[in-house]
Amino acid sequence: MAFAPMGPEASFFEVLDRHRADLLAALRTGGGEHPGRGTRLASSPEVLASIEHVIQDIITSLARNEAPAFTLDDRASWGNMKFEDSVGLQMVSHCTTRKIKSDSPKSVKKFALILKILSMIYKLVQSNTYATKRDIYYTDSQLFGNQTVVDNIINDISCMLKVPRRSLHILSTSKGLVAGNLRYTEEDGTRVNCTCGVTAIAVPSNIQGIRNLITDAKFLLIIEKDATFQRLLDDNFCNKMSPCIMVTGKGVPDLNTRLLVKKLWDTFHIPIFTLVDADPHGIEIMCIYKYGSMSMSFDAHNLTVPAIRWLGLLPSDLKRLNIPKDSLIPLTRRDQTKLDSILKRPYVTCQPYWRKEMEIMADSKMKAEIQALTFLSSDYLSRVYLPNKLKFGGWI
Repeated sequence: MAFAPMGPEASFFEVLDRHRADLLAALRTGGGEHPGRGTRLASSPEVLASIEHVIQDIITSLARNEAPAFTLDDRASWGNMKFEDSVGLQMVSHCTTRKIKSDSPKSVKKFALILKILSMIYKLVQSNTYATKRDIYYTDSQLFGNQTVVDNIINDISCMLKVPRRSLHILSTSKGLVAGNLRYTEEDGTRVNCTCGVTAIAVPSNIQGIRNLITDAKFLLIIEKDATFQRLLDDNFCNKMSPCIMVTGKGVPDLNTRLLVKKLWDTFHIPIFTLVDADPHGIEIMCIYKYGSMSMSFDAHNLTVPAIRWLGLLPSDLKRLNIPKDSLIPLTRRDQTKLDSILKRPYVTCQPYWRKEMEIMADSKMKAEIQALTFLSSDYLSRVYLPNKLKFGGWI
């Protein structure tokens, strides 16, 4: 069922429609993602059996008077990563591993924490109940120390057992927001309408459970920062550019925001664009949505959308729009290190236009936030910049 459009006439979307046709053609000829190759959802008996197998190995080690250890794939090494344009970053099948030993002073605490969280996961799966990562942290915050420790161990367990986090009965608290031409039904039957207003809808914590998704959107716009997202809401951008969908992960995206973007792509195959700061941090965030991250590379097929395009803010836009130098920010040493790192990554080889933009940034030694466009006018982003980019195909 169509939403009542308030946006531009149909001819405005001609270039977008041609882009979508190209994306669909690429999928039909095998140039797109390969469905069904992701880390599949495992049944509860399978998860319980996997955990029991890990514990049996520990018992066997003890029976042999050997110190038990967990063997984890090393997700911090680029040597263990491979790149496919249709998937993004993923782990090689025979990657190097690291041992978390119970008799090593350096790793004994982590060994104990993995064992503790495995025990909690076993109880959750056995009782068919769910907990958030935050819930797990607060069961013994002093023992865990901080939330990041819990997050990393859960990722390690997910990778070790070769099952996605949802199968472990662990949910993430969503921080992302979605607005625009989208309706869906949550797992408990709640109907959600994301039609743009002054406030957006929180990204659901159970993306796999949402169903009956409906949209007429011509495109999906991923926005790096919450402040920019809210500004576009205030400027009524969704309705002016209707039909469209906007999503923000409020910086580095959480798992649920990435899962939502992936689900929208798999369901509708509409063009997806990113709007990020013209700086290495913004480019990194865009790469996470498009090609994934090292830490979640074991689940790349379920998280990445290689069809995503870079809409803005492009470093070349700064010169083209005559943004004054006092609206730009010098690259820090940390920025330069990050930029150098991105330029060396395997996926930049197949993105010559991205490389050119990053080289412009490196040569100028300057970066810019999206807010730099307010030099031209307070609503330049929503009134001129984005509409022109979308109408004339200003993405790479």
